Amino acid sequence: MHPVLRCMFSIAALATCAAASGPLHSEKLMIVLDFQGPHSDRSVAQMKKELESIMKDSGLSFDWRLREEAVNVNAEDLVVVRFKGKCIFEPIGYLYDERGVLAFTHTTEGAILPFSEVACDKVAASVRSAMFGGDYAHGDVLLGKALGRVLAHELVHILTNSGTHGHEGVQKAALSGNQLISRDLPLSSEDMKRLQSELRH
Repeated sequence: MHPVLRCMFSIAALATCAAASGPLHSEKLMIVLDFQGPHSDRSVAQMKKELESIMKDSGLSFDWRLREEAVNVNAEDLVVVRFKGKCIFEPIGYLYDERGVLAFTHTTEGAILPFSEVACDKVAASVRSAMFGGDYAHGDVLLGKALGRVLAHELVHILTNSGTHGHEGVQKAALSGNQLISRDLPLSSEDMKRLQSELRH
């Protein structure tokens, strides 16, 4: 089953907190957002909406906290997501290579830990590569949608304690810019069943 944090959450002591394997104790999962650079409130709101939509059939609900709101929170079911770079859609593009890993989840000795990192600059560049025309008028919303899909992908790895990828949908091994901002990119029925099975254990 997936690992969850079992400690009094403190940012200063985060590196010393141990991740232990075990089932969720409730149907609510706390997600702590740790932004290392600037971020758009509108993008973050869309990210939350997108992730919750993708996970709606999982039976989970989410308690979202910013890093500064989570100090000394006693939570057993908790995932920390660190966002590196600029989580904003800039009106004027800048030269950045969108290729490469958009996000990853930490592992140790084969176990998947509840710590993910998202490369906002790469996600934003990938989104920009797929945009045209009127898309630029709501670039921050499209960025938020893409971040929600990237986060959902990593969250499935954490909750299933597995590096397995799907053949379709948001859990594919690689997602293009077009897929990140397409109208819909759900979790496939196969991957949803796998997730639901793990959450019931």
